[in-house]
Amino acid sequence: MRYALGIEYDGSGYSGWQRLSQPGSMAPDGSLQTTLEAALSRVANAQIATVCAGRTDAGVHARCQVVHFDTEVERSLRGWVLGTTANLPPTLAVRWCVPVAADFSARFSARARRYRYRILNRSARPGLERQYLGWDHRLLDAARMHAAAQTLLGERDFSSFRSAQCQATHARRNLQDISILRTGDEVVVDVQANAFLHHMVRNIVGSLLLVGCGERPVEWIAELLEQRDRTQAGPTAPAAGLLFLGPKYPRHWGLPEEVCSDE
Repeated sequence: MRYALGIEYDGSGYSGWQRLSQPGSMAPDGSLQTTLEAALSRVANAQIATVCAGRTDAGVHARCQVVHFDTEVERSLRGWVLGTTANLPPTLAVRWCVPVAADFSARFSARARRYRYRILNRSARPGLERQYLGWDHRLLDAARMHAAAQTLLGERDFSSFRSAQCQATHARRNLQDISILRTGDEVVVDVQANAFLHHMVRNIVGSLLLVGCGERPVEWIAELLEQRDRTQAGPTAPAAGLLFLGPKYPRHWGLPEEVCSDE
């Protein structure tokens, strides 16, 4: 059987999603993947390997990461959810489990991924929720940031916003939606694309911050896109403010509504 899981986690203190140890090793390595697989394997009393929708970096959080795994072990859906969660640290929990077709892939069946970046915009640094927020003491103009970001829409070469460590074979991605809104002291960036490059969202946010504070003009983001040069863009925004909202899949896979798309 193949199962899909929806999981949420606080990425603080983890090395990121991807397993650092050899496949099959249950030795702790600080990754979310190894932590989850160790818990699943205890429930199954057999080795379990997972594939995720989108690998997140160290310190990045997820509201609904989706993974799939294969097993010949029979457990109830409730057993997979509660049993696995009982074997996980408090920062990681399984929200749901559904059986899926053998050709479903958490990674390749996804049509889009969604991220949110939250920026506390006030003179004083955060005391509460500091592990879930970026912070900028400069007054940010969210409308300017939003206008600048619209030039990123569509299928583009995002070389200016990929990290030097990015292992993707090419930098073309289809950015489907991006919005920047202010709510009180927070500026929130929501972005959706078919897929993302390493550090792509954080690098876009870092550049938009320079537009928001008036250091760079609105047109600068479009210029960066054309230059295809990471060294010309803004700094990488801190990981703490980034939340992976989750992927989107065609409805025929039968997954929960929160990860379904009509496209």
